[in-house]
Amino acid sequence: MFMRDDVIYEFHHIGIPTSEVREGERYSPQYRMYTSDSDCKLARIQYHRFEADSPLHELMRRMPHLAFKVDDLDRAIDGKEVVLGPYEPIDGFRVAAIIDGGMPVELIQTVLDDEEIWTRSVTGRHARLYAAQYEA
Repeated sequence: MFMRDDVIYEFHHIGIPTSEVREGERYSPQYRMYTSDSDCKLARIQYHRFEADSPLHELMRRMPHLAFKVDDLDRAIDGKEVVLGPYEPIDGFRVAAIIDGGMPVELIQTVLDDEEIWTRSVTGRHARLYAAQYEA
């Protein structure tokens, strides 16, 4: 955890672009992206596989990104190059992505604990980003 410009940052996960189809992928029709989780025990790692017409910023589609929880998302993105959001892909979980030093960085402000975040992401419950595949 560290503080910069009166914002507290705490490491949350790493996102890695991949072209491989992985077990347990969740699909986001909004971003034309598949997400899967790693079995790594030391850190949360998500793999993202993108369709050719994904609307996400090119750097988000081809470079790994770091994700941090922040205590004030609006302050954290103020004056930064915002390439996504802010938006709420999971109820109670607000996100924006910036480019910092040529690298994509995801910033998250949330009232959820990690168990709630990952459960909602995997199950689609209260998660608009992936919910379409769970409806029917």
